[in-house]
Amino acid sequence: MMSVMGSMGKKKPRPRRSFTPEFKAEIVGLCRQGDRSVGQVAKDFDLTETAVRAWVNQAQTDAGERDGLTSDEREELARLRRENRRLREDVDILRRATAFFAKETR
Repeated sequence: MMSVMGSMGKKKPRPRRSFTPEFKAEIVGLCRQGDRSVGQVAKDFDLTETAVRAWVNQAQTDAGERDGLTSDEREELARLRRENRRLREDVDILRRATAFFAKETR
């Protein structure tokens, strides 16, 4: 009996899923219609309410109805951060190679 009681209330972590932009837009559209709450739409499609709210907020930002970074700006920022990290790594490698060869030529 103890094992049943011990496992009650613990939710298994949900595997991370990805959704197409079209699916997200459809869900946002359903939320905007106003027939159902965000929570109800999330429940009807077996989604987390947090994710659906984030999609609705991002759609409002993209439409200029809310302050924040648009999806395109977020994408560009992520790309620039990746590029910046790669360039820093390249500079670090070159710095170490320069130090190595400077030592070798003495």
